[in-house]
Formats: sequence, structure tokens, C-alpha cells
Amino acid sequence: MGEQTKQNNEKATYNNEDYSAKNIKILEGLEAVRKRPAMYIGDTGEHGLHHLVYEVVDNSIDEAVAGHCKNIDIVIKKDNSILVKDDGRGIPVEQHDSGVSALEVVLTKLHAGGKFDKDSYKVSGGLHGVGISVVNALSEWMEIQVKRNGSIYSQNYKRGNPEKPVEIISTAEKTGTQVRFKPDNEIFSSMVFDYDILASRLRELAFLNAGIKISIFDERNEENKEVFQYEGGIKSFVEYLNRNKAPIHSPVYFKKEEAEYEVEIALQYTDSYSSNILTFANNINTIEGGTHLIGFKTALTRTINDYINSNNLKVDKLTGNDLNEGLTTVISVKVPEPQFEGQTKTKLGNNNVKGIVERITNEQLRYYLEEHPAEAKVMIEKALTALRARMAAKKAKELIRRKGVLEGTILPGKLADCIKKDPDKCEIYLVEGDSAGGSGKQGRDRNFQAILPLRGKILNVEKAPLDKILANNEIKSMVKAFGTSIGDDFDISKLRYGKIIIMTDADVDGAHIRTLILTFFYRYLKELIEKGNIYIANAPLYKIKKGKLTKYVYSDEELNSVLNEIGEKGASHQRFKGLGEMNPEELWETTMNPENRILIKITLDDAALADELFTILMGTEVEPRREFIQKHAKEVKNIDI
Repeated sequence: MGEQTKQNNEKATYNNEDYSAKNIKILEGLEAVRKRPAMYIGDTGEHGLHHLVYEVVDNSIDEAVAGHCKNIDIVIKKDNSILVKDDGRGIPVEQHDSGVSALEVVLTKLHAGGKFDKDSYKVSGGLHGVGISVVNALSEWMEIQVKRNGSIYSQNYKRGNPEKPVEIISTAEKTGTQVRFKPDNEIFSSMVFDYDILASRLRELAFLNAGIKISIFDERNEENKEVFQYEGGIKSFVEYLNRNKAPIHSPVYFKKEEAEYEVEIALQYTDSYSSNILTFANNINTIEGGTHLIGFKTALTRTINDYINSNNLKVDKLTGNDLNEGLTTVISVKVPEPQFEGQTKTKLGNNNVKGIVERITNEQLRYYLEEHPAEAKVMIEKALTALRARMAAKKAKELIRRKGVLEGTILPGKLADCIKKDPDKCEIYLVEGDSAGGSGKQGRDRNFQAILPLRGKILNVEKAPLDKILANNEIKSMVKAFGTSIGDDFDISKLRYGKIIIMTDADVDGAHIRTLILTFFYRYLKELIEKGNIYIANAPLYKIKKGKLTKYVYSDEELNSVLNEIGEKGASHQRFKGLGEMNPEELWETTMNPENRILIKITLDDAALADELFTILMGTEVEPRREFIQKHAKEVKNIDI
């Protein structure tokens, strides 16, 4: 031990002496992007890959917001490259002060472009102001053509470097920009674009920018093609979000400018118990909310209560929670110089935006309520129903609190807790049934793994008020075990386990239980998903044996592949119908051992899509669920969200 320490000290001394000015590297231009790509696009997996497309499309959207672009076309080419074309003004091509074409400057220099000139763009999207130059740096190749000044200008790049100067290749009657790029496989772990992911974001952009026509076409599968154009803008967005729900009034919509700021809001109540509030700043989905959301919520509560008082309605004072139930809202603000904060840099931090949104919402919503008394009555009655349910839930919570069900030191009796107490080092498995729970308790590492067996299917929270949810034994057991409480009392700092792992059978019932649990998390413990605490354990379907070889596989396709590889003669395979069929050693080795297991992390990249899926799968409307199942039945590989 002493000898090892001495060697380490000697090595440290040598490293210090060897560390000098020659070790200081200056990364020029786009070299910095290729060296640390995650700093610019988040990661180099699927998310970062699709972010490249958004950066290019954002340029076209900014042209549209400035009033110079009507049509944007996106094509996924057969070679998995991307083509983006618009009819905007075209990127400037004249010689820049640096001595080269302005086009080359935009494509090769970070923080270069018209977005920094308020005379060119009042507002612009993009989180980091780096845009297309980063896409160029992270692409194997890029081809760009600009229609401007009656000519078509062209330039090609290889990994961010121009092959030759900008040249004129033809004449042009109109203006616009066309970009085609192929992501670099030296950078990205995932190289296949997902049509649905891109289409979802493009649809969102079309809603946020009324009248703009955005098309997407996938050459790899010619059935994948859509055109998005919504003259109703975010009002149409709210109607789209509620298409599988039962609205109780027509959408409320208003838009107003104050100084250089623009506020646009649409809202509508449905008969559901959950809310769906989406916020955007300069077309960026601010999934963590921010000052625009705070301003809206404050104004909503104050304005409706003021309306109640001014009309002498004998109604108890409503809270923000009462007015949130069943509410679908889209809040879109345009801000000259947005400040983004939060863990994912998607929380609007401009303090003055709160007051602007609050004033405009107060004024416009008050006008609406006074001019539409019938709708106002429906909205207030909906909130009163929520108030009564909240009071019932409060009584239920007080009752179960007195019994120590949600708070205190008494944990659920069926919980097999772990020895360690540091949440970052602890995990809890939510296991379907006592049989699998027994195997899990025997097979686990009790130092850091806890087991909570769940009996049967938990309550479908999509169809139940909070007081009934709090009365469900399985939900009470989960909340008690997690330590966070629920609703207004939720406190993530009290979370007892860094990983919450859903472990159910690989059959229809198991999938249903997973979906019920995920619905509960999404609707009532959403922050656990946002902070990355929720996982699904991927258990094997088959155990293959041949001689001394034992192998576990996770799908029918993998089974056939392995049998073809090792030869079916002399090989046997066992189909696990459930986790309870595995002995403790098998369950540990395949599904619980951190060195071997496969965990699926539940993320929330698209809140609108998540809300839609939970509404379809678990909501009250039967027809949308039937249509969804009929459409996607043949595509199913993993039916978890």
C-alpha cells in the first residue's frame, strides 16, 4: 500500500514538470466544435443528430418570422443526408470585411450571422447562437446553394472546410437558401434520422408560426410525407392537443405586442383531470418554464377571481391548482434577447417578461370573460369541481398523514429496503407480483437495491381525481417508499432512491402495468422523469443452452440470430413467461446486475407527444385508442413510452 502511494506521488511530480506552455492548445474556428461537440448540440447520440436539422431549419424560421419566407421544405435523402430549402432572402454572399464571402463566414465562423444585428432580425431562435456553422463542422460534407441577386451561388464543404471559394453556377429568378448535409460518422453514435421525431418538431414550428408552410418528405419510405400549415397558429395547436380529449368550450386566443416583445396565448379547458401547458420563447420549447409561465399563471388566477368578485358570484376563492385542472395552454413569446437558464438551458430567465405576460393576460383574458359570460361560467364551474376534489383530497391526505402513510419514518411493510442511505447510490425496483418480488428480494444486492412488490394493476390516474388516487394502496406504497410525497407537498430533495426501476413481465399485462405506473409518474411525479430518475428494466425473453454455453436473449429476432449462429442441433431454449419463472440467480444476472443489465431511461424530449400518448392510451375516449392500436399494432417493438 505504501509502495503504491509512493509511485503515484512520483508520477504526479513528473506530470507537473511535464505540463508547460506547449500543452496549451488553441482550437481555431470549427476545430473546437469537433473536439467538444456535446458543448454545442447536447450530445452525439440521437438527440444531437436531430438537433443538426433544427439548427438549419431555425435559420429558415427566423427568415419567416422576419416576414421574408413562406415555404420551408425538408427532405430525408436515401443516403440519410438532409436537405433543407426555403424561399427567404438567401444568406448574403457579398465580400465580408474579413476578405471572403459573407456566406463562407456564416458557414465557418462561430457566432457569425445576421442574428446579432437587430436591424436584420428582431428576434431569432437557436439556443446558443452558433447555428449552421456547427452543423457544417459536424458534417462529413455540406453543400449549400443561395439564390440571390439574380444568381445561384454555391459552395461545398468537407468536415467544415470549404473545398473552394463561393462560385456562381446559374441564374435565378427568385431568392432562397438550400442546404444539404451528411452528419459525420466520426462524431455521431447514431446516424439514422427518425421521421417521427423530425415531423413532430416541424409540426410544432408550423403551429407556432401561423401560415408558414413546412413540408417533410422521407425518400427512404415514400409514405412518410406531410405538409404542415396552420392559419390558426397556436389556437390550432391547442385544438390539436385536445383532439383526443373532450373540450368544454371553444379556445381562448389573444396576441399583443408591448415594446419589442410579443405575447401570444391560446387556452382551452377539457373534462380531464390533467393539465398540459406548453411554453415557447422565440420558437424554442422552454420545457422548464420560466418567467413567461409565472406571469401567465399569476394573471390567470387573479383575473378569474377578480371576475368572480366583480360579478358577485358566491364562489370560494380559486387557487392556481384549481384553475390548472383540465387546462391546455400554449404560451408563445418573442423576446429580443432571451436569457435561457436551468439544467437544460430551456428555462426563460428574462425578469421583465413576467410583468409583460402578466399585464397582457390580465387585460385580454378579462375582455374575453366579460364578452363571453357563458364560457366564463363553464370555466369557473370546471375550476369549482377541481376545488371540491382538492378539498376532498386535502381531507384524505390529512387522514393518511395522521396514519403516517405518506410522511414519517414508517416505510411500507412489503418494502425490502437497502442498507445504504445515500440516494445517489441506491435504487428501488417496482416489481409486478409477490412471486417476482420474492425472486428479486433473494437475488438483489441488498446493499444498494430495494424491492417493492406491487399487487395487480394500480389505479389509472388519467381517469381519477386526486382523492381517489391517494386512496389506492399501491400508489400510497410507492409514494411512501420514494419519500417525496405528492401534489403540493412533492419535494424531490427527499427522494430516497436515485434510480426508480420498473420491472414487470414481458407480456401484455406487464406492459399495461408499466404504462399505468408511467402515467402516474407523468401526471403526478413528473419531475422524477425530467430529472432522469425513472427507468425500465429490460428482462430477457429466452434462455438458450447448448453444451456449456448459456445465453439470454431479449427478442424473437435475437433468438433466431443466435440459434443460426450456434446451430440449432443440440441447442435448447426456454421462454420466460414472467419474472417469477426466473430463479433469484437468473434474475440477478440478467436484469439486476449493473454489469450485465439493460436499463431503459425514461426521458421527456417531447412533452406534447407524451401528453398525447398518455391521453390516447389511458384516457376516457375509446375511438382514438382503437385507431392508435390499429395504426401501430404491426410496428410494435417496445410498447413503453
